[in-house]
Amino acid sequence: MGGVRKDAGPGAAGGAAEAASAGGRPQDIRNVVLVGHSGAGKTTLVEALALTAGAVNRAGRVEDGGTVSDHDEIERRQQRSVQLSLVPVGWDGVKVNLLDTPGYADFVGELRAGLRAADAALFVVSAAQDGEGVGGATRMVWEECAAVGMPRAVVVTHLESARAGFEETARACALELGGDDPDALLPLYLPVHGPAGPDGHAPVTGLAGLLTGRVYDYSSGRREESGPDAELAPRLSEARARLIEGIIAESEDETLMDRYLGGEDVETATLVADLERAVARGTFHPVLAAAPAADGARQGLGTVELLDLLVRGFPTPLERTPPPVTAPDGGPGPELACDPEGPLAAEVVKTSSDPYVGRLSLVRVFSGTLRPDETVHVCGHGMADRGHEDHDVDERVGALSSPFGGQQRPAGAAVAGDLVCVAKLADAETGDTLSGRDRPLLMAPWRMPDPLLPVAIEAHGKADEDRLSLGLARLVAEDPTMRLEQNQDTGQVVLWCLGEAHADVALERLRSRYGVRVDAVPHRVPLRETFGQAAAARGRHVKQSGGHGQFAICEIEVEPLPVGSGVEFVDKVVGGAVPRQFVPSVEKGVRSQAARGVALGFPLVDVRVTLSDGKAHSVDSSDAAFQTAGALALREAAANCPIHLLEPVDEVGVLVPDAYVGPVMSDLSGRRGRVLGTEPAGQGRSLVRAEVPEVEIGRYAVELRSISHGTGRFDRHYARHEPMPAQVAARLRRQDEEQREAAHSK
Repeated sequence: MGGVRKDAGPGAAGGAAEAASAGGRPQDIRNVVLVGHSGAGKTTLVEALALTAGAVNRAGRVEDGGTVSDHDEIERRQQRSVQLSLVPVGWDGVKVNLLDTPGYADFVGELRAGLRAADAALFVVSAAQDGEGVGGATRMVWEECAAVGMPRAVVVTHLESARAGFEETARACALELGGDDPDALLPLYLPVHGPAGPDGHAPVTGLAGLLTGRVYDYSSGRREESGPDAELAPRLSEARARLIEGIIAESEDETLMDRYLGGEDVETATLVADLERAVARGTFHPVLAAAPAADGARQGLGTVELLDLLVRGFPTPLERTPPPVTAPDGGPGPELACDPEGPLAAEVVKTSSDPYVGRLSLVRVFSGTLRPDETVHVCGHGMADRGHEDHDVDERVGALSSPFGGQQRPAGAAVAGDLVCVAKLADAETGDTLSGRDRPLLMAPWRMPDPLLPVAIEAHGKADEDRLSLGLARLVAEDPTMRLEQNQDTGQVVLWCLGEAHADVALERLRSRYGVRVDAVPHRVPLRETFGQAAAARGRHVKQSGGHGQFAICEIEVEPLPVGSGVEFVDKVVGGAVPRQFVPSVEKGVRSQAARGVALGFPLVDVRVTLSDGKAHSVDSSDAAFQTAGALALREAAANCPIHLLEPVDEVGVLVPDAYVGPVMSDLSGRRGRVLGTEPAGQGRSLVRAEVPEVEIGRYAVELRSISHGTGRFDRHYARHEPMPAQVAARLRRQDEEQREAAHSK
């Protein structure tokens, strides 16, 4: 690290074998999550690091077949990562668990899981994305890491592009991510360019270490070190001075800055040691460069330097305080430390299905040691509102393994600080805590984004209908960012997702993994119906079929009530026109019909139904007959007066950078929203509060992302139902008729 490495050839790497043997102690483990914009090159970088570490050969294949980039069918088809993946590699006796996360916003749940499992973050920024690599979404994750003190570094990729500019990208990172202290993000190396080609583009062939001035040349396919280059000295001088001052500013030796400003030549070893400590504390964030190996090359540019940073600069699990735990009943739990001999406390950070192994759980062990074939306690995560049941059961751990591409290598045990895959945990889901059977614990959950895009689905055929419930249960068990709802008002099965891409992947997984084909149908908002004016009607149910007949007649009056009144039933029958034992039957029929609706099939509310008169037969009247008559009377009354629709209105809070407050407020107003005000939310953001009809924000999760360029987020909570404007109600009635006609014609 810092350009002082002496042995940087392939022999320095232990590759896959070293990753398997290392990690027996917490101090020999590094857990690093790769974060970045979609297309920044995170997966390619992981493959390059695996090649340099000797975990794969030049063809990208592991020792026993398969590749580090083995992905599932969905990722291959969409050509982008949609799930968290773990690639362990060995370097200098240290096991480095690389957690590759999706860069697309719809899969932020996978990113959150990666942040939970990691102890440090590597931000991957493309030098060829015209500024998009340091976009608002990347800044938000950076600030989230800063809030918890997670160490961070930046690696600039795509240097092979003709548009690439390392120094420009490094400056953009310092300005966008450094906040009040841009000198906390500084390059450790500067690229060295080879001769320009016919197109005028000079490719990057090596790196110059700013601390030593030595050059690390990758043009031969292997890293070769040479002495200081006099031609590079003027270009390196200013960057070197800034780097040294940035490192000294973070030094624990308060006299070092005075000595340096006084002209003292600080030793390189001292600077490197201070740099490593500052990186591990999360107060200094080095910027590096990396590129995949060229055809036939053994090492990618900058990969040795990057692996050195991960091993020597990033913290061990011993330096991270485990999340707080309680007893399952909420009682106090122990203060955990990353101790292999301590009480077992591990967490399922990801659940997936393997066609050959079955369910696989990726587990981060925070305390104790997890061993195969032992019985552990599985404690639930409190997300029953999302379709995830709470758990409080004992379960036997299956085989442990270490993943690599499409392979699963057997693992003997997982000590505190390590990551491991556990096979066939039947009850455990993402977010669940694994602890000792004799001392159950519940770990505080990490923050999950709320799924706010509704996708209504129906089984494609009868066979799919039979398998739908099981397939959906397995789907939501894997993905805690998804919520399953069976809406009682509309009768629809609704998957709440983070965005369209998230929904597409969910439906494709239902088909490919669980053999369930579903069709997406228009989502119906749970409206209400009410009477526009008072009405009266008679319900007559009289049938004779030669035997015991049916006879019931009732007369009712209906009048509208204020919003929120529900359905009132009043008995004003006199003289026994309707026998007392049948009055509850009329009420039951009225309420049953009100629940089914009288116009578009939405529940009827805010009315008073008065039973005023009726007739009965001494033999043919019955409970069922009067229930039917009550329902008929209500439908008849509805046919004689206008029926108004009531729509749900949500309280919406939109958090966006200040620059987007105006467009957001304008957009909300265009959705018939009432903007209630704005308030500062810190870090250059504002919270816009509004009340918006639910029918207008069905796709707001997608549209807000477009308005705010991926930087905005919102929450919504039901406030009340209120009358829908006549023109909107008329449009919905037309849509309902068209859908009914289309369904009837099939």
